[in-house]
Amino acid sequence: MIVIAIAAACVAAGSATGDPSIAAKQAQAEQVLGRLQQLDASVQRAVNAYDEATGRLYQIERSLTINKQALHVARANLKRSQAALAQRLVAIYTTRDDQSTLAVLLGAQSISDLVNRIETVQSVSSQDVAVMDQVISFKRQIATHERVLERARAEQTRLVRQRAAAKAAITSERDSEQRLYSSIKGEIAHLIAAQHARQLQLAREAQARLSQQQSLLQTQDPGFGTSASTPDGIAVAPPSQYTGVVAIALRYLGTPYVWGGSSPAGFDCSGFVAYVYAQVGVSLPHYTGAQWNMGVPVSRDQLEPGDLVFFDGLGHVGIYIGGGQFVHAPHTGDVVKISSLSEDWYAATYDGARRITG
Repeated sequence: MIVIAIAAACVAAGSATGDPSIAAKQAQAEQVLGRLQQLDASVQRAVNAYDEATGRLYQIERSLTINKQALHVARANLKRSQAALAQRLVAIYTTRDDQSTLAVLLGAQSISDLVNRIETVQSVSSQDVAVMDQVISFKRQIATHERVLERARAEQTRLVRQRAAAKAAITSERDSEQRLYSSIKGEIAHLIAAQHARQLQLAREAQARLSQQQSLLQTQDPGFGTSASTPDGIAVAPPSQYTGVVAIALRYLGTPYVWGGSSPAGFDCSGFVAYVYAQVGVSLPHYTGAQWNMGVPVSRDQLEPGDLVFFDGLGHVGIYIGGGQFVHAPHTGDVVKISSLSEDWYAATYDGARRITG
């Protein structure tokens, strides 16, 4: 439970310590990605609406084509009916043979016979007129339907244009957001690459300092490794015996932060410190509070590579590498990296340091 508690503290304490420019760009990328997802859904809805409108327009135009064909047939039938009726009327009044309608009327033998003959002629003429009326009525219906379809086509054409414009606008907005997202991701990649390059440079500088210090230690007096006192009698921590842990710690630059992690697969802050010191045979607890109680205190102006530096009420820990810098596993979403004690958050939350002596 202690490990869980301190791992959580590392996450909370380190959350403000990442590269602010990268963090800001990543937050912006997340916002743009959210808008992109919404726009993708809007584009799909717009495409569906456009497809539906164009499908309806196609149906209207197909109905218009069929209606025009029917109107053409109706007009032809009307002409034929009109011609047939005209011919019959001409025949009634101009034909003089015995089979003509006039001959039939004049050949009546009685009033009753005459009436019957007249009704027969009228019946024939009425049938012709009825047929023609039906043809005219059908033609009018088709013409009326054509006008309705023409209005529907005009309205649907406008709707299709509106839907096409809406689809184009949303697609354009989506494409713009996609370009912005790609640009931001490119900037993030550039910032990460620059950060990585700086981390490598810092690591080289730390290795150079370490090599120089080790050369100096080889010529140190026999009293090396023993504690001393200031003129005021205040104990001073002996020189560090574990400067070599810096080289080990720097091997893991770039290792991802993993909550509760204590292996090269992923570290949290105290797990990283414990793992590195284990490589030189020193067992440290996976708990910043317990690590604070290891070794002896050391003042900030006496820091040496290998010392443990603590922050944020013992919520975070790292390994000092010299030059005012330390290596640590900051927080979720970050990696093992080198930071400076002078950075705002670290300077404001610095608790102190311990030197491992045994």
